Amino acid sequence: MTAALGAPSLRGFRAALVAAPGMAVISEIKRRSPSKGDLSPDLDPAVLAGQYASGGASCLSVLTDQQWFGGSVADLRAARAAVELPALRKDFTVHRHDVLDARIMGADCVLLIAAALNDDELGEFHALAREVGLDVLVEIHDEAELDRALAVGATLIGVNQRDLVTFEVDTARAVRLAPQMPAGVVRVAESGIRDASDVAELGAAGYHAVLVGETLVKHSDPVAGVAELRAGFVR
Repeated sequence: MTAALGAPSLRGFRAALVAAPGMAVISEIKRRSPSKGDLSPDLDPAVLAGQYASGGASCLSVLTDQQWFGGSVADLRAARAAVELPALRKDFTVHRHDVLDARIMGADCVLLIAAALNDDELGEFHALAREVGLDVLVEIHDEAELDRALAVGATLIGVNQRDLVTFEVDTARAVRLAPQMPAGVVRVAESGIRDASDVAELGAAGYHAVLVGETLVKHSDPVAGVAELRAGFVR
């Protein structure tokens, strides 16, 4: 706890999304995924982060899980050091130590997946993250999980359009859940976002940000890829 409280200053992940003039893009750095296999196993996180920043990304999402995504703490640190953007540690948070580790390694935001946590864990980890200064992205998949997220005071909620069991993408899920979120909640759509038309639909539904991984990691020009997504919706 002492090390987490004494970690370097934070950049404000949620604030960066709110400040974006149009649709904020959270650009993801990941080498592979369980559903798609290898995406870009030899990527340089610092170079890719720089390209994302040049394209106008508001934040980074960096996979630190090695087993399933080929990520590492080193990837997070290299990406964040290369740019001024806030960074989400994208990993499975299943213990209070994971929250503290995220702060110590330099993340600005931590991910809590409602489906992977019981009510007590969700509440405890959310409170601990806020205590050490981290923003918290609570990921949900349905109305019941939305209620649980709101019950712990979440103000940054991501709707994952991909089923964690089947890996199938339901693009109607995010659109359905957006109007059920109260004012004051920053809404993030995750997974299955391919192009500006997807962004336009999500923006019209009320989302503030999209989190995009595969589309950008595999793009021939990540700078243009981010810019194209941002052009999909202007407030």
